[in-house]
Amino acid sequence: MEPNRSRARSAMALAALLGLAGVTHFTRPKYYDAIVPKSLPGTPRQWTYVSGVAELALATAVAAPRTRKLGGVLTAAFFVAVFPANVKMALDFRSKSPKARALAYGRLPLQIPLVAWAWKVAKAAP
Repeated sequence: MEPNRSRARSAMALAALLGLAGVTHFTRPKYYDAIVPKSLPGTPRQWTYVSGVAELALATAVAAPRTRKLGGVLTAAFFVAVFPANVKMALDFRSKSPKARALAYGRLPLQIPLVAWAWKVAKAAP
């Protein structure tokens, strides 16, 4: 496969992931409300919707070649910014089932490849 085609596919896959995640903030908001750190001002639902809009905007930016570089950089920053919510989820899930704990704990190291993927998309952008 051509390098440009491979890079475009990677960017589109990242955009799809972001888009799907963004949509679920509106279709299943209670899940996200539960992991919003209490230290943030406003209501958890406000943050759920704001982060959903952000993910949809990032998906759009990453999908468009003209804005892909900026979209990739902002996506990497977004993945770092939402890490505290993943930590909160892991802490909250300490008394849940082993499966639920595994999912919550598994999200923590997953942020590293997500940040790297977004950064790679940004670096490979035209």
